[in-house]
Parts: sequence; structure tokens; C-alpha cells
Amino acid sequence: MELKISKTKQEVAENFTDFLVHLMHDRSPLHVALSGGSTPKIVFDELAARHISEHIWENIHFYWGDERCVSPEDDDSNYKMTLTHLLSKIKIPERNIHRIKGENEPYEEAERYAEVLKKEVPSVEDVPRFDLIILGMGDDGHTASIFPEDIDLWYVQSPCAVAEHPDSGQQRITITGKVINKAETVAFLVTGESKAQKVGEIIDRKEGYEKYPASLVAPVSENLFWFLDSAAAKHLTSG
Repeated sequence: MELKISKTKQEVAENFTDFLVHLMHDRSPLHVALSGGSTPKIVFDELAARHISEHIWENIHFYWGDERCVSPEDDDSNYKMTLTHLLSKIKIPERNIHRIKGENEPYEEAERYAEVLKKEVPSVEDVPRFDLIILGMGDDGHTASIFPEDIDLWYVQSPCAVAEHPDSGQQRITITGKVINKAETVAFLVTGESKAQKVGEIIDRKEGYEKYPASLVAPVSENLFWFLDSAAAKHLTSG
């Protein structure tokens, strides 16, 4: 695990974008699972502003780690956020964008997207192996769309599962733990003081940390990065 702590949320976005651009130039093709949330939004803005050639974009494939079961035009859609802040601003082939179809019946879509991952992402031991999975973390310690109340979804054998938000009841499609931990690189993007307590408990392995899905992220490659701002890192005693 490597901690990369910046002063502000904007600096997190800039530093992570530097990290991502390096991977984009270093590996071809590059298979990346994206995250929703406010920090990825400014990462996408930053990435779109960089002068990246069309040739590089031709070798980047984007997927999603989770998606709300809504239409792609809905403001809740992770795809819509990515389209607005990144995809509409770059020259990436349509065939390189592999979205979760949140408008479909959830369980059928989970099966369909699992097949997309198996077909498009190189596999290791019959598990899709992303070059990079970007994750966020909620105030409750959830990651992707695996919540503490339904942490057993982490262990589902299929690459994808249907989750339900514990408060709203909104259904979501999420990748599962076996895919996350098989990735070559996993990067958390976590900012804000509201995340600080859980960040401290998980990274410092405080009593009870195992109840948070984010604590289960442990890629076999050992390439795990936490990009944090100082607010999110304020309770850390390690690093």
C-alpha cells in the first residue's frame, strides 16, 4: 500500500491525473474501470484538459466499477457524469467505451456486463484483470457499490452483482471483490473530512475495520494506492 497525500481535493485530482497519464503512455492497451463521485469528476475535468493525442486514446478502454440502475440520461448515472466531464471532450473511439446499461433489468444486466468483462478484459485464472481500477469510498466505508450492510456481495463468484443502497433502496450493478483484487493496480480517490474516520480505521487497521468493504481491497499484485487530501488523512497515524 502506498499513501499519496495532497493538501487539497484539486491537488489530489492533479496528482492522480499525472499517475494515470503515465500509465496511459506506458501500457497499450490499457483497461480502466472508472468510479463515480465528486473526486473522479474533477479528475475527469483535469484529464480532459491535458493534451493527450488521439493515438493514445485509441488504446484506452473504459469500463465502470459500478452504476446506478437508471437511464444514461439520468443525473444519477455515473456514465452521464463521465460523458459530461470527460468522454464528450476527448477523441476516444466509441468501441472503447464499455458502459454498464443501467436502464436494463438489473440481474440481466449484471450477467451481460460480466460477459462483457470476460470478453474484453484480459483474464488471469479466468478472472478479468484490469490494468487499473479506480475506487471511491463512502462515509460508511463502502466501495464500488458494496455496502457494509451487504458485505457478502464482495465474495460473489460472478464478476458482477446487483446491490441495493441501504437507505434509498436504489439498485446498482457492481463489480465484485474477486475482480477488484485481481487488478494489476487499484487506486482509491478519497477526499473530505467526512471520510477521515473510516480512512483512519481502515488504513491503520483499528479494531472492527473488517466490517467496511473498503478494508477488503487487497490486490494480489500489492499495487494499492490511496490518493487522499489532508482532510481525509487527518486521523491517520501511519504513513
